[in-house]
Amino acid sequence: MMLKFNRIGLHSYILMGLLTLGISGAVVPLQPVWAQARGLPDFPDLVDQVGPAVVNIRTLEKIKPSSDTGNDEQMLEFFRRFGIPVPPNLPRTPRPDKGQPEEGQPRGVGSGFILSADGFVMTNAHVVDGADEVLVTLADKREFKAKIIGADKRTDVAVVKIEATGLPAVKIGDINRIRVGEWVMAIGSPFGLENTVTAGIVSAKQRDTGDYLPLIQTDVAINPGNSGGPLINMRGEVIGINSQIYSRSGGFQGISFAIPIDEAIRVSEQLRNSGRVTRGRIGVQIDQVSKEVAESIGLGKPQGALVRGVEAGAPAEKAGVEAGDIIIKFDGKVIEKSSDLPRLVGSVKPGTRATVTVFRRGTTRDLAVVIAEVQPEKSTQRAPSAQPKPPAAGPAQLMGLVVSELTEAQKKELKLRGGVRVEAADGVSARAGLREGDVIVAIANTEVLSVKEFELALAKTDKNKPVNVLFRRGEWAQYALIRPSR
Repeated sequence: MMLKFNRIGLHSYILMGLLTLGISGAVVPLQPVWAQARGLPDFPDLVDQVGPAVVNIRTLEKIKPSSDTGNDEQMLEFFRRFGIPVPPNLPRTPRPDKGQPEEGQPRGVGSGFILSADGFVMTNAHVVDGADEVLVTLADKREFKAKIIGADKRTDVAVVKIEATGLPAVKIGDINRIRVGEWVMAIGSPFGLENTVTAGIVSAKQRDTGDYLPLIQTDVAINPGNSGGPLINMRGEVIGINSQIYSRSGGFQGISFAIPIDEAIRVSEQLRNSGRVTRGRIGVQIDQVSKEVAESIGLGKPQGALVRGVEAGAPAEKAGVEAGDIIIKFDGKVIEKSSDLPRLVGSVKPGTRATVTVFRRGTTRDLAVVIAEVQPEKSTQRAPSAQPKPPAAGPAQLMGLVVSELTEAQKKELKLRGGVRVEAADGVSARAGLREGDVIVAIANTEVLSVKEFELALAKTDKNKPVNVLFRRGEWAQYALIRPSR
């Protein structure tokens, strides 16, 4: 059996799904090409569904007119004097009258979306930051002056209110149902172009960018003006607020970030209730736990938050948390990385009693802590240290260390029971990061209160394996791994 296809005939047969030729030559029905492409998104329906709830936000700031006409007027005088025609594009600053009121000058453009039918609108804090006036334009072109209910710079979430009722509101999605690779869509006003629709996929979840929140990473085209607009899933639900882009040029380069909607809603509820956000704190300075440190101290895998310092009088100190502890759980929730801890603690209401699980010198223990409220940071000054006693020599010198006893004044200043002060660090110890002035408080998971204890603990270590050292540098604690010289 011979079949001849021209270009049109071939495409017609494929698209209509008329035939396919089996091994036996039998003719069987074909599946249409579009039936093979499953799950293709229907963006027009999503735009119709969510678009009416997306708004454009313009901000103004009041500028006092200047009585000095400036360079514009001087240039005009120059042209007049020499009979030169005035260029049509030369800016002209009008001479203001005395008593002229302040004028609202455009400050920025952003996006937002309607949370409730009575006029509450969510956007980014940086969109309304410093604005004297906020104008909200709906999809039907109605424009309203908005009142800023509250803004939280830490999460970059803000809520504004317009006086209107019966407004179309968005549906809030479940952040736990997000899957990497799923289609998402954004609606906003990039460069002031209202109701612009872009789409892409979720590139990653819980992307840690150093901010207070883990962000949703997408490849949806986001540009200046998209800030504050919704990130929408294929069910027409808002799952995030478009907030940041990664760019070397200032424009979109394929990486954008959105604030998870669950955290944004929690913040918005506090802003609507009180105009501000309260967060919990326990008063610790933390750092990541490296793989090498985790293995050397018997933690296993790199997880938790290394406590580098404990604030005096803070809940953590009262609970018994010490510098050098590794917080592995907070209220039963595992701390996978150090940035998890402030997020979990911050979400707890101040005054609540919680349990902190710490890993300390090979063992775990649960400590009860009462959460305090986040306050503005205060700068502290340390008193000068007293002169140390003459350094003591011993086995430590084999590791390039010269150590001495701590004076009582140093112990009191650092709030330590004991330890040894590094007077000199050379060779393997210097390469590990130790330096003069550091205070070693533990070695190989063994607490050391004096030079004698330090020497005894050091003598028990395997000289052919790396040794973990917990030390204080000023107010902060950290680990070092001293590797044997080859």
